[in-house]
Amino acid sequence: MDQLTTRPVLSPADLERRSRLRRMRVVATSLLVVAAIVFVVTHGHGGVWGYVNAAAEAAMVGAVADWFAVTALFRHPLGLKVPHTAIIPERKDSIGHSLEDFVTDNFLTAENVQERLSTAQVPMRVGRWLAEPANARRVVTESAPALAKGIDSISDAEVGDFLGRVLLPRLAREPVSPLLGSLLEGVVKDDSHRQVVDLVVRELHDWVRDNESTVVSLIGSRAPWWSPRWLDDTVAARLHVELVRWLADIRDTPDHQVRRAVDDLLAKLADNLQNDPATMERAEQLKVRVLSHPSVGDSLVGMWQSVKRVVVESLEDPESDLRDRLVRALTDLGGRIVSDDSLRASLDRRLGEISGHVVTTYGHEISTVISQTIERWDGDEASQRIELHVGRDLQFIRINGTVVGGLVGLLIYSLAQLL
Repeated sequence: MDQLTTRPVLSPADLERRSRLRRMRVVATSLLVVAAIVFVVTHGHGGVWGYVNAAAEAAMVGAVADWFAVTALFRHPLGLKVPHTAIIPERKDSIGHSLEDFVTDNFLTAENVQERLSTAQVPMRVGRWLAEPANARRVVTESAPALAKGIDSISDAEVGDFLGRVLLPRLAREPVSPLLGSLLEGVVKDDSHRQVVDLVVRELHDWVRDNESTVVSLIGSRAPWWSPRWLDDTVAARLHVELVRWLADIRDTPDHQVRRAVDDLLAKLADNLQNDPATMERAEQLKVRVLSHPSVGDSLVGMWQSVKRVVVESLEDPESDLRDRLVRALTDLGGRIVSDDSLRASLDRRLGEISGHVVTTYGHEISTVISQTIERWDGDEASQRIELHVGRDLQFIRINGTVVGGLVGLLIYSLAQLL
């Protein structure tokens, strides 16, 4: 009774849907044909055949009515432009907007998305996948070339412009003395500066010990002009010996008073950087002078060039240590996600918050793809695409209409005979 309008380009899945739709149409139409044959054969006969004839007649009525209803969704039945037929081609735009609103209000909600993500256990799945070294290496292998190309595409001029126009001026405006003071205070409390002090004292001791002539010359140059040369050399040599001994004593004595004096000096400086207005002002002025110096930007760009070159070469080298480190880092991360319940719960929560925000903020914009896509279709194309997906199931309406119509006709005829 009806034919499916085909398009020249159909995906394999659409071809399969069209085949199944045609088979169901044949079944539904065959029932109508069988009912018509039975009606003709049993027409004019009484007795039991009267019941069969009544059932066949009602089955035909039900089959034709449901065929009309199903066909009217997609096209004009038999080409007759009966009102309220070809509903989808005629009203595809409004249907698209209604479908868009339905999806937005009932599916693209923060609650639905978050519930689905929580049951999907995305972090656990990702963690298990990354915990396999082969998978972690695959991620690095596939992403490293793109990452290297992206880093290499950043020009030095762009970096210099960013530093000169954005970063350095921003740093110059931001107060750093409280931050430096808090950082220095933590370093002193943790004794993290002791290694630096040890290094300085050791290197200074070795330099003074190995450069006796230079030290003696410097001391001798400060002697008064009237002092005898032999006396100056004797005093300078003695001072050199005592200086070396004093530096060795500082080096070898962890609780030396000079070390304590350095601790007190750093602690006082940390406190002044946070609380003393004069010290804070001098620190800010020094920061501004340093950041505004022309060589700072050039030095940072030079550092960027070196770092970029090393990183890009390491990312492009399949056997580089950087790639191996990235693989180990991803593997360790996957294992930690699997074993650390608190970390996994935090990732679940953050993923839910992000997805909920995205859906709440952009859900309507995401769902507009439905109405915009349908609007680009012409009426026949929209009808065809929708029928390919739902037409097969709609053929069951025709089948049910034929069967139910026959049963109802049989019931009515039976009641009529009884009355």
